[in-house]
Amino acid sequence: MTITAENLCKRFNREWIFRDFNYHFQTGTYAITGPNGSGKSTLLQVLWGQVPATSGTMLLSEAGVQVAEEDLFKHVSIAAPYVELMEELTLEEAIRFHFSFKKVRKEIGQDSLLDRMELTHARGKQVGHFSSGMKQRLKLGLALFSDVGAVFLDEPTTNLDTPSIAWYWRNFEQIEGKACIFIASNHQEEYPATAIKVHLPDYKGGYK
Repeated sequence: MTITAENLCKRFNREWIFRDFNYHFQTGTYAITGPNGSGKSTLLQVLWGQVPATSGTMLLSEAGVQVAEEDLFKHVSIAAPYVELMEELTLEEAIRFHFSFKKVRKEIGQDSLLDRMELTHARGKQVGHFSSGMKQRLKLGLALFSDVGAVFLDEPTTNLDTPSIAWYWRNFEQIEGKACIFIASNHQEEYPATAIKVHLPDYKGGYK
């Protein structure tokens, strides 16, 4: 997948979150960096199509074919603190629901999802009864194991303990170079050293 942003701007009230954002993203890993409140999450939401830009244009293409706005959800996967899980579902139901809209990566397969998430013991448990770390691992698993062109990860190690952080890195490395991956973080330990850094404060415009 490629995502091309041309003169992309986003403003809330009189404050510009970013202005004149021009970038051509393609398969690879991008670290969206900046301090808390700099607009990293907002940029991701604009790029995946949830939040409209104030001005500018954005084009998403898969294999050279433009992706229609109404079909974006089929081509992206997301793990973010503000993206809620359906807590009334059991783990198996949540996985089944998610993958009714997306394909599982071929190298993983539907039958091995629970094992890959290391959540086999909770297959029949309601997601609402999960610990915060288990919920985060589920979010990451759904995002990392989806066969999509763009993966958006916002503060991916939130609520993860040391073994789960190691789990995140093992599975992240399996998709690196296979998708356009965005990691929004102000912590260097959440993205690989090889990631292309996009420092969002460089695109701030102040008030007007």
